[in-house]
Amino acid sequence: MSTKEYILNAIRKNKPDGSKFAYPKIPLFPKSNKDILQEFKDNLTLNAGTWHIVKSIKDGENLIRELYPQAKIICSSAVEFKGNKDITQITEPHQLADVDLGIIRAQFGVSENGMVWITEKDMDITSLGFLSQHLIILLDPQELVKDMYEAYARIDLLNNNYGCFMLGPSATADIGAVMVRGAQGARSLSVFFM
Repeated sequence: MSTKEYILNAIRKNKPDGSKFAYPKIPLFPKSNKDILQEFKDNLTLNAGTWHIVKSIKDGENLIRELYPQAKIICSSAVEFKGNKDITQITEPHQLADVDLGIIRAQFGVSENGMVWITEKDMDITSLGFLSQHLIILLDPQELVKDMYEAYARIDLLNNNYGCFMLGPSATADIGAVMVRGAQGARSLSVFFM
C-alpha cells in the first residue's frame, strides 16, 4: 500500500458520520440603522467611488462631458446614454480595449458596502465592465438592498450565465504596498443615481 493510500484509508476510517451533526446556526447580525441611500453613498465613497444624483438624461450628458472631457471613445450598454462606439457591433471582447468610458446600468446596489450587482445582460459584453478606463454605473436609488443577505436572496443565478458584485474602481497593491488604481479594471467608477 502506498503512503497516499494509507493516509486516505486512515481518513476514511476516522471520518465522522455527517448525519449525526447539525449544520451550524448562522447568526443574525445587527443591521445598520442608517438611511439606506446615505449608507450606500458613504460606503461607495470609502472605496474610492463617486456618486451623483442625476435628474435627467440631459443632465447626465452634461455631467459626463464635465467629468470625462478626455474621453474619446464612449461605449454604453445602457439605453439612457448612447456612446460613439456601438456595443451591438462588437463581435470580440478585445474590441472594447480602447474604451475610455463605459456606461452600464446595474440591477441593484448593496448599502452595507457600496457594491452594485451587474450581469452579462447588463453589460451586453462582459469585458465592457473591465476593459473600460472609466466606468459610470447607472443605479435606480429605489433599487437598493440593505445587506448581502438581501442581495443574495435577490440575485437570479438560474437565468444568468455571469454576474458580479462591483465596488469602486479597480485597486491593487504591489509587494511594497503601493496602491495602484486601474491595474485590473476601471481606474474610476462613478454611480449616477437615476
